[in-house]
Amino acid sequence: MKIDKSLLSGTTPLLILSLLRDGDKYGYQMITDLALRSEHIFELREGTLYPILHALEKDGALRSYEKQTPAGKTRRYYTLTGAGEKRLSERETQWRQFTGAVERVLRAEPSQA
Repeated sequence: MKIDKSLLSGTTPLLILSLLRDGDKYGYQMITDLALRSEHIFELREGTLYPILHALEKDGALRSYEKQTPAGKTRRYYTLTGAGEKRLSERETQWRQFTGAVERVLRAEPSQA
């Protein structure tokens, strides 16, 4: 079953910050890690990922740097900053409250009028 993309709206920054908690990553690495961790439910395109990365970097949640691969190719890596760690923690708390509330509504017994 295909997931409605509107359900993903607003959660992508949380997912990206969460990926970077494990260590620095470059864009394509984030795309593949997210797809694998989500069992291919979340498959971002570069055109979606990079504007979010740039916004998070502008807001101070991420920092980027370039590094050469052993093959000589230059890649831009992203790393979580202290502000990014704080934002991730806050968003995780909000997400857990939100999903908990949704679950309670979905599990609720129909009211007897």
